Amino acid sequence: MDFTAIDFETANRQTHSACSVALTIVRNSEIVDEYYTLIQPETWFDRINTQIHGISESDVVDAPKFPEVWKDMKQYFTDEQLVIAHNMPFDKRVLSGTLAYYNIQTPRFMTLCTVRSSRALLKTLPNNKLNTVAAHYGIPLNHHHAQDDARACATILLNQEKEFGVSSLKRFVK
Repeated sequence: MDFTAIDFETANRQTHSACSVALTIVRNSEIVDEYYTLIQPETWFDRINTQIHGISESDVVDAPKFPEVWKDMKQYFTDEQLVIAHNMPFDKRVLSGTLAYYNIQTPRFMTLCTVRSSRALLKTLPNNKLNTVAAHYGIPLNHHHAQDDARACATILLNQEKEFGVSSLKRFVK
């Protein structure tokens, strides 16, 4: 399988408040590259979000703004590319909201949500949270660090590919 796993952390509930992003690039069912950066959002930091992921305003003061980050990321978002996330609706909403905020056209790409695939394929788990599914597969996780979350998501899908086969995963692609 070839795909890119994405994970955002946000400064607050606004859809354009991305304060970090990570990509894990998979080619031929192997992790071949990773990308991580803090992002300077043009908004405030909510105390609750900072408690969750540990990123504060002082951490991003010298970080690039999203248009600079997008120059590095956009190659992974094309019609042929599969982009996955654990809770894809959240990450897609942040990506779309941030692109819209900066008047950048939202690209078309295929998606797969590993929450959905896990819910359908791993019925014995108590829930489908990232840390639960990662623990099921023995994947180390520093939860709510975008790079760890993206890597865990990629590894979850690679495990599901081995366990259930590519054909059983195709139904989750949108």
